[in-house]
Amino acid sequence: MSEDRLRSIFDEGKPDWLEEISKSGMTGQQVIDSLDTQTFFELLKLPFPSNQEAILDKLMAERLIEKRSDGYAVRRLGAVTVSRRLGDFPDVARKAPRVVVYDGSSKLKTKLDQTGAGGYAVRFKDLVRFVMAQLPQNEVVEDAIRKSIKLVPEDAVRELVANALIHQDFAIGGASVMIEIYSDRVEFSNPGLPIVPADRFIDGYQSRNERLADLMRRVGICEEKGSGIDRVVSLAELYQLPAPEFRTGHQRTSVVVFGPRDFEEMDRNDRIRACYQHSALKRVMGEYMTNQSLRERFKLVEEKSATVSQIIAATVEAGLVKADDKVGASKKLARYLPFWA
Repeated sequence: MSEDRLRSIFDEGKPDWLEEISKSGMTGQQVIDSLDTQTFFELLKLPFPSNQEAILDKLMAERLIEKRSDGYAVRRLGAVTVSRRLGDFPDVARKAPRVVVYDGSSKLKTKLDQTGAGGYAVRFKDLVRFVMAQLPQNEVVEDAIRKSIKLVPEDAVRELVANALIHQDFAIGGASVMIEIYSDRVEFSNPGLPIVPADRFIDGYQSRNERLADLMRRVGICEEKGSGIDRVVSLAELYQLPAPEFRTGHQRTSVVVFGPRDFEEMDRNDRIRACYQHSALKRVMGEYMTNQSLRERFKLVEEKSATVSQIIAATVEAGLVKADDKVGASKKLARYLPFWA
């Protein structure tokens, strides 16, 4: 069994990490001073109460805090999502997301290493804005006009930052969400192995932290219906980027989004990965992958049909897609499904 699976067995019956108390014995004013309640109410699209009691009542209704005999106690969920400064809560301080910018395509030289300060919900927009500001820019010419575009679309950054925050395994100590920016790619990683296998990210969804996912959905940060990865893959196709790569390592899950790369510069693995993801995306949309649809994904002319057929054949050989038997052996009508369909 994997380390994650063994830990989940031994942890059965224990309280959820996020539900445990982070800090207790606080006055009502101390709670309000330590949590960014103003931004929290704005995110929920609720008018900000005019008195302290109403603010605390809402926080208790959301189960972010609780009232005890010695005063108020803030749950870890409240600290992780709404705190003004994660450092004010020592047991969650190490859960702050970290942004590292490298000079070039390797880890040899670090240009910037910065850790987030506030709660996930109240500082999410700031985090995405900061990441976008660090991304390299590429110049493209459209309609004879030279434009500067970011290495990766903002919508993809938003989805993958939210995904990493929500699906991390909080029980793993000394680890945090990381966004690593290179000259040619961005890697988003979080502690813990995925509950859903990596090759099923497009069609599968299961939240590791249901209460966190629910709260982040209600403040407009995620949709909690498993469409985030679909959107990232769609954006890669729309912007003609190499297919994202989903990796699992020692107690860590990563998603790598690559910057622009011409079809000729993509290697065999890049093309197979794109073919599989295209077929899976088509499947969840109720459609089928064909030679034509894959050509359109790569922006290739019809004369490249044979090249695309070779990519499909290699992906079939890899066991990632299969021909749809319903259309028979006709090459003209051939359409394909992901292996799990």
